[in-house]
Amino acid sequence: MRRALVLGGGGLTGIGWELGILSGLCEAGVDLTDADLIVGTSAGSVVGAQITSGVALETLFTRQLAAPNGEVAARLPRRALARMVWAFLRERDPARARARIGRLAHASSTASLTERRAVIAARLPSHDWPERDLRVTAVDARSGRREAFGRDSGVPLLDAVLASCAVPGVWPPAVIGGRLFIDGGVGSAANVDVAAGCDRVVVLAPIDAGAGPVPSPSEQLADLPGAPRTALVVPDAAAREAIGANPLDPARRAPAARAGRAQAAAVLDQVRAAWND
Repeated sequence: MRRALVLGGGGLTGIGWELGILSGLCEAGVDLTDADLIVGTSAGSVVGAQITSGVALETLFTRQLAAPNGEVAARLPRRALARMVWAFLRERDPARARARIGRLAHASSTASLTERRAVIAARLPSHDWPERDLRVTAVDARSGRREAFGRDSGVPLLDAVLASCAVPGVWPPAVIGGRLFIDGGVGSAANVDVAAGCDRVVVLAPIDAGAGPVPSPSEQLADLPGAPRTALVVPDAAAREAIGANPLDPARRAPAARAGRAQAAAVLDQVRAAWND
């Protein structure tokens, strides 16, 4: 039996909410961090790297509650968001739509890649790939092809996470092997299909939405072959209120983490049924 934990994208608040859910479930006796496969997209790539680093889950959760001193809130400009949505709506080919967004991301990038790399580096307790099978998703900004980097990819973990978190219109594309990569969430909010072939799949998706030809996490989960046992967890009403309108606001990270921790009790039975024998 092979079990997969899929961690979707959702900004700083997504990181906090996912760690809240994970820590609450673990406290109740369901430890999702012992998954055979962990798939991380954007915020989920940070969480995936953290929970496989050897640092205790409760410690990782507690860190989300710290005051966001010195952290600056970012925001995806409405114009950039509108252009990305339009790219998906007008293109029937998802790869072409992603490539269009990649070109927009490269042309509009103004932030320092060096500074951004330092921010991501500080979020990772370890910069070495874990022994656990961790896959980090990102999208080639030129071809639109989705990649799922792992320990055997030859790509450093820090570079993979940096690429997976490169939100178009906010952060610059990452450079890997001379190629430009953008946020894995451009391919899918959670890239659930990477978990194909697993017998049990639990998805934590701060964002459960698709656009145009891109399916939502719930749609991808339903399409997994082999009829695995599955569970999809998305923010409840209280968590959505805690997350707020801007998932890139560090001031919302602690409330989102607490909301995730509180929500864990409500999803415990659902997740336990999918995860345990």
